[in-house]
Amino acid sequence: MNIRLKNGDALALPDGASCAQAAQAISEGLARNAVCAKVNGEIVELSTELKEGDALEIVTLKDPEGLEVYRHTCSHVLAQAIKTIYPTCKLAIGPVIDNGFYYDIDFNTPITQGDFAKIEAEMSKIIKSNLAVSRFTLPRNEAIELMDSFDEKYKVELIRDLPENETISFYKQGNFIDLCRGPHLPSTGKIKAFKLVSIAGAYWRGSEKNKMLTRIYGTAFEKKADLDEYLNRLEEAKKRDHVRLGKELKLFALMNEGKGFPFFLPKGMVLKNILIDYWREIHRREGYVEVSTPIILNRSLWETSGHWDHYKENMYTTKIDGEDCAIKPMNCPGGMLVYKLTPHSYKDLPIRMGELGLVHRHEKSGQLHGLMRVRCFTQDDAHIFMLPEQITDEIKGVVRLINEVYELFGFKYYVELSTRPENSMGSDEDWEHATSALRLALDSLGLKYAVNEGDGAFYGPKIDFHLQDSIGRTWQCGTIQLDFQLPQRFEAEYVGEDGQKHRPIMIHRVVFGSIERFIGILIEHFAGKFPVWLSPTQVKILTLTERNEEYAKALCADMAAAKLRVETDMRNEKIGYKIREARMDKVPYIVVVGDKEAAEGTVAVRRRGSEESVTMTKEEFIAQVVEENEKKIIF
Repeated sequence: MNIRLKNGDALALPDGASCAQAAQAISEGLARNAVCAKVNGEIVELSTELKEGDALEIVTLKDPEGLEVYRHTCSHVLAQAIKTIYPTCKLAIGPVIDNGFYYDIDFNTPITQGDFAKIEAEMSKIIKSNLAVSRFTLPRNEAIELMDSFDEKYKVELIRDLPENETISFYKQGNFIDLCRGPHLPSTGKIKAFKLVSIAGAYWRGSEKNKMLTRIYGTAFEKKADLDEYLNRLEEAKKRDHVRLGKELKLFALMNEGKGFPFFLPKGMVLKNILIDYWREIHRREGYVEVSTPIILNRSLWETSGHWDHYKENMYTTKIDGEDCAIKPMNCPGGMLVYKLTPHSYKDLPIRMGELGLVHRHEKSGQLHGLMRVRCFTQDDAHIFMLPEQITDEIKGVVRLINEVYELFGFKYYVELSTRPENSMGSDEDWEHATSALRLALDSLGLKYAVNEGDGAFYGPKIDFHLQDSIGRTWQCGTIQLDFQLPQRFEAEYVGEDGQKHRPIMIHRVVFGSIERFIGILIEHFAGKFPVWLSPTQVKILTLTERNEEYAKALCADMAAAKLRVETDMRNEKIGYKIREARMDKVPYIVVVGDKEAAEGTVAVRRRGSEESVTMTKEEFIAQVVEENEKKIIF
């Protein structure tokens, strides 16, 4: 038989040959490095038999899919080790995630991170044994009987919830069997570098009504050097944890009285308002108008928008005067009402309408995390109403704006085009038109992008911007969503050049995404050491003695007059102690004043990160900080 390779060449193989045999026929080196294969676009095991005309691609650990299979097999090794050490435990699920995997387990006796060493030792034994990993399938009843015989109640529940026609597959390595779709490595011995990294609680199936299970997180890499690099990044991430730094720097507070609803403290509000002021500045320049829409609107609005049917489980609802209402999870329906207040001509379009709207979304308590996952946040929203022929130019304008913002903060980013999800509304024709328009805009800009199939919003496809921080982590922030649906559902109109009424096309877009989340990202990106223009306190003035207080007060007044954010520390404490405290606050500039400085009108300046003190006139120093502030310099 003949199969087709990735480069288009044909490869002749004996009938019934496997992917592994095909890899061997291509080259011995490829066969040695192969971990799985892609047949007609589907990831499969190397043991999979090929058929005439199949398109084959051999996958190695250089490919993202190969690393996923590698880590998935490692999660099964973890499960086998756990069952060996704790035979009475019950296994739940063990998927692959970014940079690793986890397994949710129901233990009779709780375990801690201190137990990781013995679990890892058992995993190493399984890997060293180089156990073959094989797949088999069973009918539904036999599959349930098998998992019942192992007393694996969570697996039984999963099987019962599978569709009637679903093929139920299992994987066996040694005497360990697990329910799984696969695929997997051909043997456990191919795993070279792994580490268990953390432990957490997780509700079964993500529901607070279910039992809390133990989630063990791990990671695995092709080489120990790659693993070590990743573990070093994890340690660095712990040092940058925004929850800890937010508390230390007095930026925000998380309280049990409002789980998922962050409290911003005075310094945090300074930072938040700096971002908002910057947002307003660039949006005025780009021709946006700003509106504000109510937080609570009635049910009929959310039914019109589609949120009541497609998003209700994430919405907070209430009754007002006996009428069902919802706290807004998104700003767009309110924006639609604002658009409809005034008749529009084609000459008015595009209308770029911005809103810094406070939205509320119900997140499960186990998913809440600092400012990254909250239940209320300020969305830096904008909705652009436009003509069909304006789509490409408007998308390009938004991309240019997003690029400008991310470059200012020192972020690199990559782009994804997310297509129609299963739970969507609208015609195939509208979806095809919208998706093609986004592709055209990205292609005309020459932007590289990945396609994320099925991850669009329920009303339209979108472009997502994933920014990369200073230690290599990625965060999804900016998004551009092209929407043909809401203008139809709300019967939005404009009068065209032909004198007839037409529907506008709508863009939903954010730059920061959530201002709260963006602040969390900035805290970790800069490790709390904000550049001058972002720092809640830009300068801290420390006095050597009480005699220097008047000069310090006058200096503080001069800096405040120059619109600098300045604090003084005139306590009767040793200067070394005051300097250490100022450093803990991560202030960009520490200014020490004593008798000499007061007499000469100078300042002794310590720049953050430097042990050296530089003396300059107060005028020179103020001018320097003002310039850094105005130019938004990052150092």
